[in-house]
Amino acid sequence: MSTGVRLEPIGPENVDDACGLELLPGQEKYVASVARSLADAYIHQEMAWPRVVMAGSVLVGFLMGAFPGPTQADARTCGIWRLAIAAGHQGRGYGSAAVEAFCAEARARGMRRVLVQWAPGGSGPEGFYLRLGFRPISSGPGRETTGEVLLT
Repeated sequence: MSTGVRLEPIGPENVDDACGLELLPGQEKYVASVARSLADAYIHQEMAWPRVVMAGSVLVGFLMGAFPGPTQADARTCGIWRLAIAAGHQGRGYGSAAVEAFCAEARARGMRRVLVQWAPGGSGPEGFYLRLGFRPISSGPGRETTGEVLLT
């Protein structure tokens, strides 16, 4: 994991910076904004896990995961719903470190696998997730691919 990278809760001290996170041009079609993600987290409070990605004292990104709610059928599966690393901080290992930190949290909660979905497209995140060990388990023409990584 990149040195000093950690996931922290969203709060009054960082929500404005999180909502101001800017991606590289064109990436916004692959991930919802932080503001939209926080609205989704509010709606799905029973399972959403929104976090800022911090490198030392600098906010470098946003990750929203989901852990099983009380009525979810598969209590050993969790997912990464959103991952966005700020334009000026991409390519430094922060995204990989954020996924590793989420997987560590998942292991600590007794999860056995992590799911993620990505949209098709040449500049999308597919290669990133494949390099991290996710393997595609389903997809359809023009639809998102679901990938999984098994936790050990």
